[in-house]
Amino acid sequence: MLKHKAVETPPDFDTRFRQNFADLLRWRRDVRHFLTDPIDEHIFQKVMALTNYAPSVGNSQPWRFVRVNDPARRERVIDNFKQVNSAALSDYKGDRAALYAKLKLAGLQEAPVHLAVFSDEGTEQGHKLGRKTMPEMLRYSVVTAVHTLWLAARAYDLGVGWVSILDPEEISAILDVPEEWRLVAYLCIGYPAKKEMTPELELKGWEHRHPENCEVLLR
Repeated sequence: MLKHKAVETPPDFDTRFRQNFADLLRWRRDVRHFLTDPIDEHIFQKVMALTNYAPSVGNSQPWRFVRVNDPARRERVIDNFKQVNSAALSDYKGDRAALYAKLKLAGLQEAPVHLAVFSDEGTEQGHKLGRKTMPEMLRYSVVTAVHTLWLAARAYDLGVGWVSILDPEEISAILDVPEEWRLVAYLCIGYPAKKEMTPELELKGWEHRHPENCEVLLR
């Protein structure tokens, strides 16, 4: 005989919760300046558990996490960042190049936790629902996991920095992951050395947030 699941009462997301949530979104930052203090492992595991609530196409949960603890592997990642960053600098000229050269674009040296996030392109979970016409939905799903982790980390007073100035294939080789995994994000995680609501790239004059980018077109 089938048992009926007890009816769950949805929470009351009141005005105070909505304000706190808005504050969480505003105070989530891409952190580059970290304290070297270790993260409480219990807190780290809580953040990772919350990350698993992220939405995913077909409930496929394609995110795969690799915590990079080995000093030798970390050094190879840092070396790759330096090489790729140098190449990126050569794409800019004049004042923009000078400004780029001054930016701190990663906290790889200081952050106590390095976390590589991959999309498992070969996963059978979800039975490929929603992927026939848009196979990239697997990687989009991983991005939602990264964003969920970012918010959860901030709620526990942790900062996250997303390092995209890396060679994905080289990082996959350094970390020796399965062939069907594709790098989506390399994250630095730790306690922020400073807490600011305004993005650092805006403070340094690289780019400003444009509210009009959220305008909705009508068709």
